[in-house]
Amino acid sequence: MLTIRAFETDDYPTLKAIFQQGIDYGDATFQAHAPEWEEWNRSKLDDCRLVATDEKTVVGWAALTGSAGHTFFHGLAEISIYVANEAQGKGIGQALMQALIECSEKHGYWTLTAGIFPENSASLKLHQKNGFRIVGTRERPAQMPDGRWRDVVLLERRSKVVGNS
Repeated sequence: MLTIRAFETDDYPTLKAIFQQGIDYGDATFQAHAPEWEEWNRSKLDDCRLVATDEKTVVGWAALTGSAGHTFFHGLAEISIYVANEAQGKGIGQALMQALIECSEKHGYWTLTAGIFPENSASLKLHQKNGFRIVGTRERPAQMPDGRWRDVVLLERRSKVVGNS
């Protein structure tokens, strides 16, 4: 049975392994290696750190990253969602996305953003299914560890619940 719950520090080793699977896949991030706990913890907002569990095993995670350090952007966050290789295609990404959207709105975030490689069609489809719209493409903003330049599709989702007054 799939359960979405709050992240606990003891989940990090499994979360890190799932993150590394995404990195190894090659179409998830520019990063070469999943960060150690301290770096990951500093990079993610305290709000809305979620894991998906199948029975007691963590099979996916979702978290928010803040935007640009400006207080006027406090309602804007970038999302990350990763699902273990062996758990893909089972609706876990969708469950994490829905839970992350609900959590973000509960915590006052009115805009969620994402940057996705154009080749990652499953992730693009998941985001668009959940109300994200493509706002543009950054052409070759960075290189992969192997030196390849990659484009990034920019998406955003404006809440219908928060920030509409």
